[in-house]
Amino acid sequence: MLTTLNTAYSDTRAADLAWALGREPLPALATLDLELTGVKLQLRLLGASHQVLVEEERGLCSETVACIPGSRTPLPLGVAKRVGDWEYEFAARVEVLAPGSFAGRAQELLALVSDHPQGLVGVFPGSPYAFTAMLAQCHEGQVHWRTWHAYPQDGQLVATRTKVGVRMVARTNIGRV
Repeated sequence: MLTTLNTAYSDTRAADLAWALGREPLPALATLDLELTGVKLQLRLLGASHQVLVEEERGLCSETVACIPGSRTPLPLGVAKRVGDWEYEFAARVEVLAPGSFAGRAQELLALVSDHPQGLVGVFPGSPYAFTAMLAQCHEGQVHWRTWHAYPQDGQLVATRTKVGVRMVARTNIGRV
């Protein structure tokens, strides 16, 4: 789903992005609700940022990548942790591209995500390549999503990749003789 966001950038540089796990839902400019193999997923665009809410019978998991006032957690290169029954993995990278390369990569990503039934793209006024894009899928019982935050003024593209799955709890035969 492609949408034009009627707001100015709230995060103006890739270096301003921070990462947070477990935050409450923040006000969204656009959302996309999905259900992937029994898991409810909400993709949320927050200015030039994103938030993903994942809900399953065992619990809730939220990821926020945004300019978060007071946050001291910069965007990490990678995170792997348990959150209740969830196994959570996150990775991020910042690509710096020349102007021609940036435009080509932006067009490619916009085409990929805007027509995808599990994709959400918000384009900001002022530049056709100022956007935040999100794409979700389910693979082997795990929910995956990728995001792209484009900063054309700096030729920077922040790409994130997340995987969330339910941890398998080992069963024991207690009480057997």
